[in-house]
Amino acid sequence: TKTEQKEHECYTYICHVSRNVYPVNAPYQLDVCVDSGASRNRKINYINFVFPPQCPVSLACFDELQMRNVLVWLVLDYVCDGVYILDIAVRLHTGFLDQGLMVKDVRRLRETYIRTLQSKLDICSILPTDLLYLTVGISYTPLLRFNRLLRLPRLFEFFERTETRTGCPNAFRICKLVLYILVIIHWNACGYYSFSKVLGLGSDSWVYPNASDPEFGSLTRSYIYCLYWSTLTLTTIGETPPPVRDEEYLFLIFDFLVGVLIFASIVGNVGSMISNMNATRAAFQSRVDALKHYMHFRHVSKVLEQRVIRWFDYLWSNKKTIDEQEVLRSLPNKLRAEIAINVHLDTLKKVRIFQDCEAGLLVELVLKLRPQVFSPGDYICRKGDVGKEMYIIKDGRLAVVGEDGVTQLAVLTAGSCFGEISILNISGSKMGNRRTANIRSLGYSDLFCLSKQDLMEALQEFPHARAQLEQRGRDILQKEGLLEEVNVSAGEELEEKVERLESSLDRLQTCLARLQSEFNSSQLRLKQRITALEHNITTVATGSGFLSDADGNESVSGGDGVRSEINIRL
Repeated sequence: TKTEQKEHECYTYICHVSRNVYPVNAPYQLDVCVDSGASRNRKINYINFVFPPQCPVSLACFDELQMRNVLVWLVLDYVCDGVYILDIAVRLHTGFLDQGLMVKDVRRLRETYIRTLQSKLDICSILPTDLLYLTVGISYTPLLRFNRLLRLPRLFEFFERTETRTGCPNAFRICKLVLYILVIIHWNACGYYSFSKVLGLGSDSWVYPNASDPEFGSLTRSYIYCLYWSTLTLTTIGETPPPVRDEEYLFLIFDFLVGVLIFASIVGNVGSMISNMNATRAAFQSRVDALKHYMHFRHVSKVLEQRVIRWFDYLWSNKKTIDEQEVLRSLPNKLRAEIAINVHLDTLKKVRIFQDCEAGLLVELVLKLRPQVFSPGDYICRKGDVGKEMYIIKDGRLAVVGEDGVTQLAVLTAGSCFGEISILNISGSKMGNRRTANIRSLGYSDLFCLSKQDLMEALQEFPHARAQLEQRGRDILQKEGLLEEVNVSAGEELEEKVERLESSLDRLQTCLARLQSEFNSSQLRLKQRITALEHNITTVATGSGFLSDADGNESVSGGDGVRSEINIRL
């Protein structure tokens, strides 16, 4: 979906430009424990999901596997039981977030965990039900340990948290689906072998052959044969011996239904994941194809068309196709600012005029930096152009060239910046806000751009910083001999006049707004009086109509001979 694609693009961008914002391999926040046992909790999770789903089922179905190494299995069983008990102790001390704050109070952690369904499942999973083997025999021990499968919800919790912090979520999802497939096939193989034992091994062609046959007597052959049968059945390939008994038909029908439902959903999920993995490439390719069609339709020259294609190839090969502004738009302002500070703040501090500036101003400015990519031979600016942006070189090399466009006067590399003086409108500058040199990209260059409008918007909130920047710019111009001292005072007087005019204009606008409000209020009162007067006239005017006397008073006489007078005053 588009939402998943945007989330993936946002995650990719954050990991690509600044992997130290939130380390990919950092413990998930809900795993933070009061006793710093997050790493231990992850190891316990691993044992939780690797051992229980596989061993009890296979041990219960294949007797030879259980009886061949009884002591080994008993040791592993009770080691895992000890790990499960330790896991419960860790869970009792695992912090959680409440309204964004980490809860570390041990008593509250214990009460919260005990109220959850997971705590009840954990308690049931460690009940020593396998001690009943002292009564029923050791061969039934695996069946008595099936309550350990109640820890399967921890498997899904492990998957969810790992998927959150892994750097390759799509690859992890595919591995997770493969694991689901293998577990389902394994369980079905064990079920087929157990069902064959109930019906009788070798009793017909459908069940597993008799173990007395040397070819099918080994444990390895038994498991591989059942695994092969389970794979063919669940994938609905068939080509297995046909069932003979009614029970076998029912078992096979159930297997086919499970195979169709489960594998259909798995195939759908795999297709969706592959589509999501290729969504970025498909969207990028559609943009390229649309541009190719446009250039062909408008008869663009082949040379220019090749330059455009090479530019797109550069963007894709260097993973620069992500629109940073669009990706970060889904984040709250605070997180967006933190990412921008982490990525751009050190770069912005390299600019001469921004050194030792207020932290608040720098934060405002880093949010307004926009990345731009220039192709080989592109002019970033030409001498005499009006300066509307300043540039900071992130990667690549730029050449300061002469009027002929060939002679290289200097080369700018990563970390350099230019154009910062022209966007300040410093009075007395000999060049005004014009560019003083021709700057051209030698190869593909990545630059950060800060526009004059964005800078002025940020400086409105920091008037003291604005004065400092302008003074610093004057000092730089004076060092380079580009400041006319004569015009400084005149420029300052002009600025003061403009400020006074702006202040007077603000007062006039305020006065006009007040007068407009008073006029609207008086108009409203007048209309209300006229409406009330019309209503009174309509109420009084009945039957005989209006009569007027010599004084201009109007009177109306009703049908009962009563005469009333109304003085009309507007």
